[in-house]
Amino acid sequence: MSIGNSPEDNRPSDEDVRPSVGHALQQARIGAGLTVEEVSAATRVRIPIVHGIEEDDFSRCGGDVYARGHIRTFARAVGLDPEPLVSQYDAEHGGRPSPTPAAPLFEAERIRPERSRPNWTAAMVAAIVAVVGFAGFTLVSGDGDGKETRVAEGTTPQAKPSPTKAPVKPADPKPDPSDSAIAAVPKDKVTVQLSVVDDKSWIQAKSHNGKLLFDGTLQKGDTKTFQDDERVDLILGNAGAIELFVNGKKIQDEFERGGVERLTYTKGDPEAG
Repeated sequence: MSIGNSPEDNRPSDEDVRPSVGHALQQARIGAGLTVEEVSAATRVRIPIVHGIEEDDFSRCGGDVYARGHIRTFARAVGLDPEPLVSQYDAEHGGRPSPTPAAPLFEAERIRPERSRPNWTAAMVAAIVAVVGFAGFTLVSGDGDGKETRVAEGTTPQAKPSPTKAPVKPADPKPDPSDSAIAAVPKDKVTVQLSVVDDKSWIQAKSHNGKLLFDGTLQKGDTKTFQDDERVDLILGNAGAIELFVNGKKIQDEFERGGVERLTYTKGDPEAG
């Protein structure tokens, strides 16, 4: 009677059925409806490197440290949690890279101050100024007979009145930025204003005839405004970092952090009420 392996021994492990790092990123990109070019523009990672990562070829990344950074950026752009993928990469490539040791610090050589020598010229000038000043004070304080000049009795020197300060007019209250934005929006156009309030976001905007208005990455604090006679089409990468105003009104939709949104707005958006 031969002894064979049990069915449990022939079952594939979780590591065998788990997709590779590159395959997982590729499937997430396709599921988000993004092309390789769009991911490259959103992450600032060159197109050949994006192709290499999806094929599990990290040789073009420039080392493990850069490869881990590219994986994190790629994962956020397609809506994945980057930490499991980075851990999987570390397990498949010899563990997490050790930090680079800091360069030794050297104490700067102290420079002894040179002893200052007495400046006899300055001392002589100061003495001459003191003598001239005392002589001038004596001439002013006494009259021609050598008698001291006194103020007549019953009179007191009048103090100069202090100037009256004009009342300060309070500054006019500044209008709320959102109210000014609504008032400035033309009614015969569609106006879209977006601001990055957290992290960064890749933005693409087109007019109703397909003309590209903007394609690039905005950093935290950046603001862009787009206008068209009929329609503005948007693609937002990391949409949760965006604050959006359409035709002067704030869009209250809660976009997910790291998510990708495809939006279209016309002159009638958002609906009144």
